[in-house]
Amino acid sequence: MDAADTAADAATAADADPEAFAPEAALALTEEQRKIRRTLRDVLAERTGPEENHAATATPEGYDPELWARLSGTLGLAGLALPAEYGGGGHGPAALALACEETGRTLAPSPLLATAVLAAPLIAALGTPAQRAELLPRVIDGSLTCALAVPGGSLALALGLTGDNTAEDWSGGGRAGGIQARAVADGGSGGRDEGPAGSTAGSGGRDESKAGSGGRGWRLYGEAAQVLDGHSADLLIVAAHTGGFARSRTLLFLVRGRDGGIPGLVRTRGAALDLTRPHATLELRDAEAELLGEEPADVLGALAATGRTAAVMLAAEAVGAAGAALDRAIAGLGPGARPGRPAGSLQAARSTLADLYVRVEAARSLTYCAAREPGPGPEGGPLALAQALEALSATAGESVRLHGGGTTGEREARHFYRRAASDELLFGPARRLRARAAERTGLFGEVAA
Repeated sequence: MDAADTAADAATAADADPEAFAPEAALALTEEQRKIRRTLRDVLAERTGPEENHAATATPEGYDPELWARLSGTLGLAGLALPAEYGGGGHGPAALALACEETGRTLAPSPLLATAVLAAPLIAALGTPAQRAELLPRVIDGSLTCALAVPGGSLALALGLTGDNTAEDWSGGGRAGGIQARAVADGGSGGRDEGPAGSTAGSGGRDESKAGSGGRGWRLYGEAAQVLDGHSADLLIVAAHTGGFARSRTLLFLVRGRDGGIPGLVRTRGAALDLTRPHATLELRDAEAELLGEEPADVLGALAATGRTAAVMLAAEAVGAAGAALDRAIAGLGPGARPGRPAGSLQAARSTLADLYVRVEAARSLTYCAAREPGPGPEGGPLALAQALEALSATAGESVRLHGGGTTGEREARHFYRRAASDELLFGPARRLRARAAERTGLFGEVAA
């Protein structure tokens, strides 16, 4: 048996029994975590085939609400990594990464990324005790979905994945394309307007940083594009710029309720490259908002920490998708898959698949290592994401090529390629993820010295 046969057999066996082939030493899985993965895989295999996914993406929500209620309410998916005091599992990032690997394997459309990976950690890190007590239990039981909105399509930068989110004013800073926040008295209900962001007109010189407490509120004005699940989320977490030149800063705000309950908010669902990653453009025209947490708060630090964790979860999704794409590529070489094809070309394809198998397993090992507590360092997640995205793109592309145009297998395989391309646009590209990791670790400086 040659190396290509070995890779194909190993990939098939790993799909049937992931515990036997996953790099377990990196995660040291507990029996409970193994059970979570097995149970989730069984449910997703039943409910997230290509036809079911297509039907789910065509709904107003962009996912199957019934399935999400089951995944969250029964299996506890949304709360796996959230504190037990709010009803979460308290399992940490390792369990959530395993879950993301399974949802990535089937490209299951769900609010998991936007709600549990991007929004919930910010509520847990920055929210007041009252906000955490109100919102986190609803996130955990699946009754509340969330979306993180940043202006200018700068999500990767805001999360510190492709650049220093403290060095660039990605939230607007008074420029066109940003989102501006201004303080108002009495929550903006007939109260006194505190003037433009940064001014204290009519406030007796009081510091606007105290807005949001004691009956004071905020209004938001601006636009955010490519907001994941922004068209349907019950709660929006909006990054906005406030303060004058001397106190310029970025804060996070809660915009609550569906469209009918949010005057001044217009949501427009966009045309997504990956239909399982629906996104929207949000137009905020004096929309009422509530400050997330209290000032002073390290908002940029919380965003960067969320970005590092999100990178691990995105990498896990990509690894799961790459594994599934590899399975489809191997199936494209099965008996009778391509009748009349020269034997030599099949052997060359099998050698290519052996190389892809190595790339997928390397990405999986790096992802599991980054998910381990304590992690290997703050750059483990972004580096794992870069490796996983490249593995997914290469594997999905080869799967499309092997199946050939116009076949059912090709139509399924291209969805994996779209996932890779979409995630690169939203959170990458891979070269910038690596460049930022090198910058943070001082790699270039050490080499130059």
